[in-house]
Amino acid sequence: MPFLFGCGENYTPKPRGYFRIDFPAKTYQRFDSICPFAFEFPQYGKVEKDVDKNAEPYWMNIVFKDFKSKIHLSYKPVNNNLNKFIEDAHTMAYKHTIKADAIDEKLIIDEKRKVYGLLYEIRGNAASSVQFYVTDSARHFLRGSLYFDVVPNKDSLAPAIEFFRKDIMHLIETLQWKNKL
Repeated sequence: MPFLFGCGENYTPKPRGYFRIDFPAKTYQRFDSICPFAFEFPQYGKVEKDVDKNAEPYWMNIVFKDFKSKIHLSYKPVNNNLNKFIEDAHTMAYKHTIKADAIDEKLIIDEKRKVYGLLYEIRGNAASSVQFYVTDSARHFLRGSLYFDVVPNKDSLAPAIEFFRKDIMHLIETLQWKNKL
């Protein structure tokens, strides 16, 4: 008859861990092109034109290859359709409700630069955890979304989400509209 015994200790498995991510220092460069807006973006990112078949002029991605992530930016000129753009941005953010634990909204108001909008922080295992829109309320509308090319896991992505949320805030804080379209 087999005899099993232990040393009086109960075995408890270790909780699952995640790889440590070493993030680069926050340094920024200016993006200023033929687009009707300019902003600063991280030097560890690369601005690429959106090549999707449905992409419109001035749509782009800030790609972070080392982190399998991107910030997608879509621009639309305003022509008596601002309410539709705002409603579309709201709908896009709240499509994640099914996977979200919560959605926090942060108001963006900068009278000096005429930048107004909302930042959506989507908590949980949503495909896009940070989204925003900004407008000058008259001519320009810019929407952005943070995406990772991995299966969403709020625990493992939390440090990266917070890291890139700060970059999104910097982009918004340095955004400047141009009068030409």
